[in-house]
Amino acid sequence: MTDDSVPDHDPGAREFLVVAHTGRENVIETIEAIARRCAAADVALRVVDHDTLDRDAPDHDVLYRNNEGDSPRPPNVPVDPEYLRSLGAVVEVTTAESASAEGCELVIVLGGDGTFLRAAELAYPAEVPVLGINLGHIGFLAEAEAHRVDEVMNQLIARDYRIEPRMTLDIAIVDPTDPDPPTACSWALNEVAVLNTSNNGVLELVTEVDGRPVSAFGADGVLVSTPTGSTAYAFSAGGPVMWPDLEAILVVPNNAHALFARPMVTSPRSRIAVEVDKNGRSALALCDGRRALDVPAGARVEVVRSERSVRWIRIDSDPFADRLVTKFALPVTGWRGRQA
Repeated sequence: MTDDSVPDHDPGAREFLVVAHTGRENVIETIEAIARRCAAADVALRVVDHDTLDRDAPDHDVLYRNNEGDSPRPPNVPVDPEYLRSLGAVVEVTTAESASAEGCELVIVLGGDGTFLRAAELAYPAEVPVLGINLGHIGFLAEAEAHRVDEVMNQLIARDYRIEPRMTLDIAIVDPTDPDPPTACSWALNEVAVLNTSNNGVLELVTEVDGRPVSAFGADGVLVSTPTGSTAYAFSAGGPVMWPDLEAILVVPNNAHALFARPMVTSPRSRIAVEVDKNGRSALALCDGRRALDVPAGARVEVVRSERSVRWIRIDSDPFADRLVTKFALPVTGWRGRQA
């Protein structure tokens, strides 16, 4: 399912939000390239204050040598709005909140999968599309690698891209004795992990699909994942890899103390519930590894497909099968394919 339409913005009012991983060595050069391209195309930049320079830091005036000679740039701080402005870019600094991406044409993510999920928190409520440029190790969520930044920026500025919706999950913590309203709610692009908060023993859980019990077991927890998240935590827990354009919900027990607790792939229209034994331990529902919800003993974690998607920018990158082989270094020696 693909939405090929690109929003028709006023060319004089274009703005890109950049979210950066501050610990990557090549992030400074990458964001410089973005700033130069945007300045030349009259595209404004918006950066998050979390990623910006503390102007009072004592090492602010340390000199760096680049291709144009020495210039004052602070070490280990990737986003210096003043320096980017000196390159000709129009730069606005915003706070990291739900309205941060409103009015932007798109969000550019510089980093790995963790940075992408942080950026998705800003793009999701504003329904702004996201593109990842990988500066990390695996970077499964990224659409391009850092060495392609000039090519990528040419395509973004020319609006030579398409937008693909990726399904997300709505998560609710419910008290069965008083279910309306839920005690807490959130969402997830990758997965919600229902986890044991104790280092001792296991969580006693019952999984439910569409109002019917399916399996009871003790475990470290259980993961409810989207196809996008099937290559993340769910993959590490033994779940199958699902192609991201598939529409389904994946349920994966995490270190289950049971013979027949196996992953399940359910309909995208299913309502999944995980009940925590009322006589056992409490749990934690962790959404994309970032948003934590308390799950008291006896409570339920209810999960359904969200009506809202994360809008994913595609720039005709490698097929998903090639990405699997590359990111996980899968052995394909001996493959010949169809012979002419």
